[in-house]
Amino acid sequence: MALDIASTQFLQQLADQGAQPFHALTPSNAREFFAGLREIIGDGPKMHRTGKTAVVSGDASITLRSLVPSNNPDGIIVYLHGGGWVVGSLDDYDTLARFIAAESNCAVVLVDYRLAPEHPYPAALNDAWAALRWVAENQQWVSPSCKVLPLIIAGDSAGGNLAAVLARKARLEGAPELLQQILVYPVTQPDLTTPGYTSPENQGLLGREDMAWFWNHYVPNSEQRVHPDVSPLLAEDLSGLPPAVIVTAEHDVLSAEGVAYVRRLRDASVPVSHRQFEGQIHGFFSILNALPASESARAFVVSELTCAIKTATASTT
Repeated sequence: MALDIASTQFLQQLADQGAQPFHALTPSNAREFFAGLREIIGDGPKMHRTGKTAVVSGDASITLRSLVPSNNPDGIIVYLHGGGWVVGSLDDYDTLARFIAAESNCAVVLVDYRLAPEHPYPAALNDAWAALRWVAENQQWVSPSCKVLPLIIAGDSAGGNLAAVLARKARLEGAPELLQQILVYPVTQPDLTTPGYTSPENQGLLGREDMAWFWNHYVPNSEQRVHPDVSPLLAEDLSGLPPAVIVTAEHDVLSAEGVAYVRRLRDASVPVSHRQFEGQIHGFFSILNALPASESARAFVVSELTCAIKTATASTT
């Protein structure tokens, strides 16, 4: 399917504004460009309660932001933002998190993990793991009730990569228990010669050269990129992982590896709900107002999420 009209118009708007590809920018300028997308995205719904706390990660301190839609949330989603491990912030993802929280009645916790190249691998992974463990052990921060809420790990793009790695890490460590992993066009492997990368139709907001730029900042040592803590698709054993909800975009350099990860999980008997969104570019999930398909993708994710929570709740009552 050809690129849809909204995506075509969005990319043309960026071109008319003289936007440069990520790989032509410095990390600082790339972050500024990414933050500028907030004007297009707009604001999200009001929350019942919001909060902020600092969590220790090794010798660093990172910030978590909680967005709680009601006095009795049904679950907790630890959400790891996208941005190639180089760009992205709590403010950049605040609107998306608010919509997910409001539509699912789950508290969403955003993680301000450290960014490359100032903090290359494994800083982001260590921060995400510290955040997930802290939230699991301090649920009262988002929910005053005594009941233990289902815990979900989620993320998009580079955040989807981190979420996938954490799901496997939690299985290996035996904790925390995760109800579900939600992966939106995740980075799963380092090979830039796959059909997803080489297709001319996939060079939209994120192109092949951009991913090379992101990889070089996050994991400068190419030999480390084949480690399963960097590339979850290359893990030998994916069995026993929590059920996955995976979103891919047709015209995305990450499309092929996302689909490949779906196959690997299913081969390992991990339940997977997967939907590929035709005519969409990388990033559509978080570019809410400019790309209408983001609403459909979010509805798919929320539906799968709420169904899993209802099933889990029913089994414990």
